[in-house]
Amino acid sequence: MNTEIRIETLRPFNDGWEPPTGEEIKHLLNIIKQSTGTFTGVDAAQYIGLPSQQGRGKGSRTFRRWCSEGGISYAAWALLCYKAGFGIIWEK
Repeated sequence: MNTEIRIETLRPFNDGWEPPTGEEIKHLLNIIKQSTGTFTGVDAAQYIGLPSQQGRGKGSRTFRRWCSEGGISYAAWALLCYKAGFGIIWEK
């Protein structure tokens, strides 16, 4: 995967933020995996507060949909960016 994360996805919401693509979401997940050793879609769903049941709840399905189609909310993306080491993107 040679995807890079566009700078427009790392801006504050009201400062020209553009939603990431599904590929960018997957790439961010891989960055987190590299730094933590393991971080699955289920882990991501739990980290950002998506409701789920053990392993295969609605939250993990939502996260998988975002990875294939995009459409992640700014708040969820910002939390994952923070986890990946990009800092607090919601502030200038």
